[in-house]
Amino acid sequence: MIVVISGSNRPGNNSSVVAGTLESMLIDAGEDVFPVDLEALPADLFTPGAYAEKPAAFEQIQEAILQTDGILTVVPEYNGSYPGALKYFIDCLRFPESLVAKPSAFVGIAAGKWGGMRAVEQLEMVFQYRHAHLYGRRVFLGGIFAAITDGQLTDEEALRRMHELVDGFVPFCQALRE
Repeated sequence: MIVVISGSNRPGNNSSVVAGTLESMLIDAGEDVFPVDLEALPADLFTPGAYAEKPAAFEQIQEAILQTDGILTVVPEYNGSYPGALKYFIDCLRFPESLVAKPSAFVGIAAGKWGGMRAVEQLEMVFQYRHAHLYGRRVFLGGIFAAITDGQLTDEEALRRMHELVDGFVPFCQALRE
């Protein structure tokens, strides 16, 4: 199973569109997928007491992270970095075991031409600190607003690059699992 994280909790975000496309690609590749949409996180996760005691609704997500064969995160660039909600989500995961030795890959998205490169690079540092195994290929999707039409990712070049990522990431996860 591969966890796909949509890295924004903003309603109607583009990360969810890209994550949905990745989920379909992974399913087509024969993988089970566990989607994590930050927009759907339990509201009580964002209370101060949640640092010490996570809400029951978070346990299914935590267990999926612990059991996954890989994590594929869609990382939007907000103000030159990744969203605070994504960092908070990672901070809520059990430390240190949640990301240790987990194969991890990233798709950056942004309105600008660099496609969230800064955001992905910053998030990779957090995943490295948590001892994840980073996959060597990343995808950066610039001009994301033009790449999505009627709630679907329609840019052929973006789709091609995402297919290449999935086609390499799945065997990477399998090799590390074995």
